[in-house]
Amino acid sequence: MTEPEPAPEPLVPRKRPTQERSRRTFEAILTSARDVLTDVGFESLTCEQIAQRAELPIGTIYQYFANKYVVVCELDRQDTTAVSEELSAFASEIPSLQWPQLLEKFLDHLADLWRTDPSRRAVWLAVQSTPATRATASITEKILAEQVARILAPLTPTSERDRRQMMAEVLVHAAYSLLSFSVQAPHDHDSVVGELKRMLAGYLLLEESVDRV
Repeated sequence: MTEPEPAPEPLVPRKRPTQERSRRTFEAILTSARDVLTDVGFESLTCEQIAQRAELPIGTIYQYFANKYVVVCELDRQDTTAVSEELSAFASEIPSLQWPQLLEKFLDHLADLWRTDPSRRAVWLAVQSTPATRATASITEKILAEQVARILAPLTPTSERDRRQMMAEVLVHAAYSLLSFSVQAPHDHDSVVGELKRMLAGYLLLEESVDRV
């Protein structure tokens, strides 16, 4: 029997800044990378272009990032961290048992981000490009799903923890996939978001009804 291939190692920066000056440099690299990625797409993105946009020596880029694949994975972490913080704010504003309002309000917020910020889709597509970037993005996505699973707990009190985690991962991945679809021409963004809300609400309602039986 053939042994399964080991999962690729997560793509992470060579080092993370600890001082204010290096933090500013690190952020400048990511900001410039996001701009270039949005302008030219992942296939044409190079570390040299990032350095030129950031007005930094190419060696400075390589101090932090081995290649462009690590850069886009860090952009994905940056986006996911922002979403996680926003989700925490929404969850504290609306009690978890009122999940339909939380779901609709949060999806509206995410949809607006994807509609107004083209870099969201550019980053999401970039991390789907190779096995290593997909594996790294999956780890990042799973962390967000763990947060969603905790919010789902009052809705599904008798569900097993593993099932709740799986549900959360499905919800997160489906949301990102359809948000990417919603901003791709010629699709009608509002209509796709409406279908996304119905799909996810129906999924949760089904689980809620099964849980109560």
